[in-house]
Amino acid sequence: MTTMTEGEYRYNMLIKAFPSEPAPAFEHPDQQHTVWGRRWGCNSDVGKLRVVLMHRPGDELKLIDPAKRIEHLGAYGDQKAGWYWRGREIPDLATQQAQHDALVATLGEEGVEVVFLDACGPGKMKSVYTRDQVIAVDGGAIVCRMGAPIRRGEEAPATRTLARLGMPILRTVHGTGMMEGGSFAFIDPRTAVVGISSRVNEEAARQVEDVLRVQGVELLRVQLTGYRLHIDGAFVMVDVATAIVNPVLLPFWFLEKLKEKKINCIEVHPDDPAWTVNCLAVAPGRVLMADQASPRTAEALDKAGISVRVVPYDAICQGGGGIHCSTSPLVRDPL
Repeated sequence: MTTMTEGEYRYNMLIKAFPSEPAPAFEHPDQQHTVWGRRWGCNSDVGKLRVVLMHRPGDELKLIDPAKRIEHLGAYGDQKAGWYWRGREIPDLATQQAQHDALVATLGEEGVEVVFLDACGPGKMKSVYTRDQVIAVDGGAIVCRMGAPIRRGEEAPATRTLARLGMPILRTVHGTGMMEGGSFAFIDPRTAVVGISSRVNEEAARQVEDVLRVQGVELLRVQLTGYRLHIDGAFVMVDVATAIVNPVLLPFWFLEKLKEKKINCIEVHPDDPAWTVNCLAVAPGRVLMADQASPRTAEALDKAGISVRVVPYDAICQGGGGIHCSTSPLVRDPL
C-alpha cells in the first residue's frame, strides 16, 4: 500500500485549486489577446484587411539571364537551376519597384498595415508573390511548402517574419505535402476551398484540413485543369456573398456549390486578362484591381455594388502573379 506524503497531498490540492482549462479555445479573442497580444488570422477573404505580408522586388531578380532564351517555350530559363521568366521582356526592376511601392501606398490609404519579409532567400525570384508562402486562418498561420524547386526556401524568411511579429504558426506543411497559398480561399467562415494542381497535392490539403477541422471549417477540393497552378486564377471572393469566377476553369459541381451557398458569381469573359480575377478585397465590397483587368468585369462589379480601385501593376504581372498573389493577408476583421 502506497501512502501519500503531506507534500504530495498539498501538491494535489494545489493542482485541483488551479486546474488546467481547455476552454476558451485557442482562437477565442480573449485568449488571442492574452497570449498572443492581438487577434491573429482570418476567417474570410473579405473581412476588413488589417495586416498584410509583402516583399518589395529586389536583387533576387538578377538571377534572370537574358542569354538563356528557350524559344520553343516562349520564355527565358534554366531547367537545371530551376528558374524561368515568361515572355520576351526581361523584368524592369525599377518599374516593378515603383508599381509595388504604389500598391503599398494604396494599401496604406485603405487602412492596411503592410509588413515586409525580413529577408529574401538568394535567387528566390518569385518572393514578391507572398500569397503562396503563408495561409492565415482563424488564430494564426499555416506556413506553406512551395511546389517548384526554385521557390522552395521562401518558407524560411516567411517563418522568421511571422515569429518576429508574434503571429502563432498553427502548422508548417511538411513531409511530401506541396501547398501554395494562391490555391486556397475562404468561401465563408465555415467553408474553404483548395485547388489541387501541379503545385498543390492531396497530402498538403490533408494537413491544412487538419487545422481547419479543429475550427469547424469544411475544406472543399477542386481539381484544377491542365497545368494551371492556383485557384485564384479562377475564383476570388470580393464581398461577403459575391465572387469573381471564370466558369470555364471551374467544375460544374463547384459552381453549383456556390449557388447553393447563395454566392453571387460575377463571371469573367474567357478572353479577359487573367489579372481580372486576381484582385484583392480590402473590405467587404471594396476591391483593388490591376489596371489591365477587364473593364466589362469592373462594370459588372460596379453594378453589383462592389467598389473598385484600379492600381497599375503590369510590370509585376509579367512575372506570373497579380495583386492577389503579391499580398498575403495576416489579419482581417472576422465575419
